[in-house]
Amino acid sequence: MNHKFLYGNRIVITGASSGIGKACAELFAQNGYDVFALSRSIEEKVEKFLSGSITGIRCDVTDADSIKRAFAKIGGFGILIHSAGFGIAGAAEDTPIEMVRKQFETNYFGVLAVNSIALPVLRKRGKGLVIAISSIAGRVSIPFQSHYSSSKYALEAYMEALRMEAGSFGIRAVILEPGDTKTAFTAKRETDILENSVYKKKAEAAIWQMEKDEKEGKDPKTVAKTALKISNKKNPPIRIAIGTSYKMLMVLRRILPDRTVLFLLRKIYHQQ
Repeated sequence: MNHKFLYGNRIVITGASSGIGKACAELFAQNGYDVFALSRSIEEKVEKFLSGSITGIRCDVTDADSIKRAFAKIGGFGILIHSAGFGIAGAAEDTPIEMVRKQFETNYFGVLAVNSIALPVLRKRGKGLVIAISSIAGRVSIPFQSHYSSSKYALEAYMEALRMEAGSFGIRAVILEPGDTKTAFTAKRETDILENSVYKKKAEAAIWQMEKDEKEGKDPKTVAKTALKISNKKNPPIRIAIGTSYKMLMVLRRILPDRTVLFLLRKIYHQQ
């Protein structure tokens, strides 16, 4: 790929120690970018590539002081990828509110907290690209992942507004929507199913299907390649569903009645 480095060659990636974030960090570094890889568990070292690098910086996106310390080490940059996140699963009725708050603290408020530090830097540059790794679940709610879906719905609404608000400052906001992806996300999902819950059997069936689909899903490099392609566009689209089947799903989501969409989802996740 012939890169123009439209937004410069310095990029910040959250959640960069595993999964999609790590795949993005490696691919961008291989293509000449100096990557600042943020994660709570990352090793703080500099890894050199042929023409790029990865600098690991420990950062917790739910901790304002941690974010400030991380960005003080970075300086200027032109691209920011929000990849920090995790999932919870369980019945909408049964899930403890503490778990829901934890979900939103990372998947939604974590993005806001990082942007509160990052956006002023991009505005002063007069150009920048902010990419949020959302999910197909941010457009189509998944049964027994209601709160994860909600966190991604909120993220998508925020990014749409940011695209409109920050555009006059040269900042482009983009949402990437992966479907089932083979990463450690599956093993790290936090599940809460009460033994005496009336939803127990249906929840277990739905979560089993989710995990099966994810384990058989796409390589996270697929998402990283899309992010790299977007970094070379002056006016990228607001959102991109990743993968042909998921693009088709989004088309169907627009043209089918809501009742039909919910019927299909119930069937996919064994809710009939």
